[in-house]
Amino acid sequence: MLKDLVLRNRSYRRFYQSERISATLLREWVDLARNSASARNAQPLKYLLSTDEKFNVRIFEQLAWAGYLTDWDGPGEGERPSAYIVMLHDTLIPGNYLCDDGIACQSILLGAVEAGFGGCIIHSINRKKLREILNLPEQFEILHVLALGKPKEEVVLEVIKEDDVKYWHDENQVHHVPKRPLDEIIVKAF
Repeated sequence: MLKDLVLRNRSYRRFYQSERISATLLREWVDLARNSASARNAQPLKYLLSTDEKFNVRIFEQLAWAGYLTDWDGPGEGERPSAYIVMLHDTLIPGNYLCDDGIACQSILLGAVEAGFGGCIIHSINRKKLREILNLPEQFEILHVLALGKPKEEVVLEVIKEDDVKYWHDENQVHHVPKRPLDEIIVKAF
């Protein structure tokens, strides 16, 4: 059921690093994005896929993890993603990507969750260094990195308190994510 997939699709930041994801699965998930809606049907998004352990280390080093968790530097060895999808904007395709990136990320992550995996959309990236590592032609703009793997952490959704949207870890490393109540986000219904 779609609602179950959406509720299981959390921003996972700790993984069973030894649980590999095949290049075939990554291609299937990108195919979900390819077949999703695209503004003006321009389809300006391109993807770089990595399942290579050594290359993954180089990508990992260019990412910043969980801004609200100021006392945590990101997943340690053994808990890092086993695959990455780098989402690119092909600037040679006229216009811009509008909302395509969000639609594509959601499609990819829902595919990952359906297959028993999960991920996190990372936007805090050392783009200059990652561009060098990837040896990307100038036409490609790095938008996001999707870090993917078999989730190792439990994520709990809870009702927001005192308008505090910051996620947090408890003493058992359970990841808590506050969400606004439905009645608060629906302004009017006719």
